[in-house]
Amino acid sequence: MRILLWHGYLLGGTGSNVYTRALAREWSRAGHDVVVFCQEPHPEAYDVGGARVVRPYVGGLLPVFVLDRYEGLEAKLLQDFSRAERERYVGLNASAVSEHLPADLVFTNHVLLGAPVGAAVGVPFTVKAHGSELEYSMRGNAELSAWGRETLASAAAVVVGSEHIRDVLEEVVGHVDRVYEVPPGVDVELFHPEPRDVALENLMRQASEDPPNPDNANERLPDDRNAERFEAFFAGDGPIVLYFGKLIRNKGVQLLLDAVRGLDARAVIVGFGDYREELERTAPPGTLFTGPLEHRHLVHLLPLADVSVVPSIFPEAFGMVAAEAAAAGVPPLVARHSGLAEVAAGVEAEYPSDFRDLASFTDDLPAKLRRLLELPAETRRELGLAARRAVVKSWSWSSVAERLLTLHLG
Repeated sequence: MRILLWHGYLLGGTGSNVYTRALAREWSRAGHDVVVFCQEPHPEAYDVGGARVVRPYVGGLLPVFVLDRYEGLEAKLLQDFSRAERERYVGLNASAVSEHLPADLVFTNHVLLGAPVGAAVGVPFTVKAHGSELEYSMRGNAELSAWGRETLASAAAVVVGSEHIRDVLEEVVGHVDRVYEVPPGVDVELFHPEPRDVALENLMRQASEDPPNPDNANERLPDDRNAERFEAFFAGDGPIVLYFGKLIRNKGVQLLLDAVRGLDARAVIVGFGDYREELERTAPPGTLFTGPLEHRHLVHLLPLADVSVVPSIFPEAFGMVAAEAAAAGVPPLVARHSGLAEVAAGVEAEYPSDFRDLASFTDDLPAKLRRLLELPAETRRELGLAARRAVVKSWSWSSVAERLLTLHLG
């Protein structure tokens, strides 16, 4: 099959970026001819199988849901775009995709602006709703919600990653036909349990290969001298609690730091965002901030953690980071709401009955975290392996990619 995969952003970092990269890799490995359309300036840094990466010209202005910095582009919130700016962006992307027709499948990411781009290309297309566009830009915005509803009407299929996002989609745009639930996936070969000494050695090696980042001036690069900082941190004593994701208030990292403050534990905080400075100011002593890390770091950092916490206070489409932690054999502890609750349910199904309540929390994060950290190390390892079984069973990328093609073929 010839597959045109449109994604308006990067290939690393956030969930939809990882999703796009993983689908490109899996479909390409399966023998399909895949072209990825995105704004990634350094595609050679990522494994997309044999897929070709095209960077459409968008006139220098990029519509986003959360403000970040993008190399060579001015990021502007989608809801702040004028109609003319939106139409220009859609037209430029649709033209880039159309140049590569014909195709057996056109697959676009995000209700906005994936559905308008797909509709403008003028051939049957599938849209993946990721949730960020719905919650951060479309909810409460009548004009954007109407635009999403109108353009989704021409989609051959709309894919949601969870029952939660199915509900959110209907809340924001109204009833949508041809909606199918296919959860996102995890690379269960890349994320796997690893002996602690091996994991630390591999993490140090990966960190030593990071480019210099004097004064951590580039927020999208790992912090400077992380290799030395990792060596010192992991030489210390006490259980380790890990968070990795965006450093924005809605991710709830402040709740995790408050919970750790009352425990005999240390936190590692991975990521970048406009809330980092405040988090660093209020973090308990001994907390390690690393800046953003790629999968090549995380697959070795995760096995060094005792628990991975996803404390979001805002709805999440799916708990990708929780599933990645579980695949690495680390017990995940997630806020019990939105798509995170569905990940928790999958993990709970594999846990022994006495420990099923330790996969998620509501308003009792400190107590749940304390109970997990007070368990014998061997018991935590057993829970981590049970969590991995849940991921292998339900959320491997190869099975997700195959299900999406089966959906397209009917």
